[in-house]
Amino acid sequence: MEPLLEAGEMRELDRWAINEKQVGVDELMERAGEGLAGVVARRAPAGRIAIVCGKGNNGGDGIVAARLLRQAGREVEVHAVWPPEWMGEDAQRQLKKLPGPQPIPFEAGRLNKAHVIVDALLGTGSSGVPREPAAGVIKEMEAARAPVIAADIPSGVDATTGEVAGPAVHCVATVAFHRPKLGVWIRPGKAYAGDVEVVEIGIPRGGPARPDAGLIGAGVLRDMPRRASESTKFSSGNVFIVGGSRGLTGAPSMSALAAMRAGAGYVTVGAPASLELSFTVRLLEAMMVGLPEDGSGHLDPSSEEQLLKAIGRADAVVLGPGLSKDPGAQSLVRAIVPRIDVPLVIDADGLNALVGHVEAILPQRRWPTVLTPHSGELARLLDTTSEEVERSRLRHAREAAAITKAFVVHKGDDTLVAAPDGRVAISRGRAPGLATAGTGDVLAGVIGAMLAKGMPVAQAACAGVYAHVRAGQIAAAPHGPDGVIASDVISALPAALSA
Repeated sequence: MEPLLEAGEMRELDRWAINEKQVGVDELMERAGEGLAGVVARRAPAGRIAIVCGKGNNGGDGIVAARLLRQAGREVEVHAVWPPEWMGEDAQRQLKKLPGPQPIPFEAGRLNKAHVIVDALLGTGSSGVPREPAAGVIKEMEAARAPVIAADIPSGVDATTGEVAGPAVHCVATVAFHRPKLGVWIRPGKAYAGDVEVVEIGIPRGGPARPDAGLIGAGVLRDMPRRASESTKFSSGNVFIVGGSRGLTGAPSMSALAAMRAGAGYVTVGAPASLELSFTVRLLEAMMVGLPEDGSGHLDPSSEEQLLKAIGRADAVVLGPGLSKDPGAQSLVRAIVPRIDVPLVIDADGLNALVGHVEAILPQRRWPTVLTPHSGELARLLDTTSEEVERSRLRHAREAAAITKAFVVHKGDDTLVAAPDGRVAISRGRAPGLATAGTGDVLAGVIGAMLAKGMPVAQAACAGVYAHVRAGQIAAAPHGPDGVIASDVISALPAALSA
């Protein structure tokens, strides 16, 4: 994974580089400003530039960029939000090197004369609701007609969490110094960052920071077991899908098809016996086990022992797609989860059945567990609102993982894979074709296949997320994302896994 830094980790690296590796502060600031100026020049090759500077080192980076852009012949206006003499010593030294006009006090109206705006206001050390005068300046940058490029982090976005507590600036690009910060890849912060461009600033390798977060990359598929000449259908992974109810047979069918397309050699669906025909016509290659039901097309607790016996040969189980919120089906989930002695993926109505019971049931499991909630499902598990979850996605994903002792795959454009120990892997996303019904069932099936192949749980979850996103992108490539359906994503899985 590509490491992502929290604000405190970046400060620690800066101190280490300066104090132990004798890298000069001026050198770090010079390289940061040079990288910032390069991105600005490339994205806005002509026209007036307005650089909005704060009083910290972020403002100093902006001053360096202003100097270099002026030396390249560009028209640059530097807006000082606080009096320049309030800047720190490091930024003050850069200010003395600035050719041409000195910074002017910030004037909102002047931003409308710019072709591009550089946000060098707050930096990574800021959190919470911005105070005045910064809050007003942020609002003015947000209201301006010109595109905004951020220095390290958009002002108003928490660099560590991606939370946005007050006004913040929507940027077309964020120039990340040394490493991207966690907050530019997690919503809502991700929505403000635009394109993230990383520039090296001279911090040596081997620093003290050991990030607990990173971006999921294609390398996560490198060690995925592949079929070989000696493989059998069982050695390729045996997945058992538990779900389905009257009117909800599509969800487990898609999970089963996705598991097969992700390489599982043997897939079985356990569902109400009365629905066997619905599965038989959809799933030519999968098995179907008809289970006892309540007479209305829902599984109920009477199927517990038969279901556990049927699961016996499975390498992994996916529980929940299409199960329904029927009280009997939900009771069955609570009864079997502690008794399933293989890796388990819990999705959809399987998650809903655990509301109010997660601490009593999930930590008992002896085998790995993966939960795949969207924000509404995660909110119910944590007894909060989906709005609150969306405001603090990272915090809630980590909280759920810690409480349940499970890996939590919090779905979204920035899907988070949170481990019980606090580590988190983040998807780059950018697959809008996945915003359609059924793709969550597809993801559950893919992760089930990865677990059935024997992959470690963290790698299985990350590999499933990466393959799912890549398949969504491939499915959308011919005609755009609007026409993509979940079946298209399933069909694209083989290409995604070979990419």
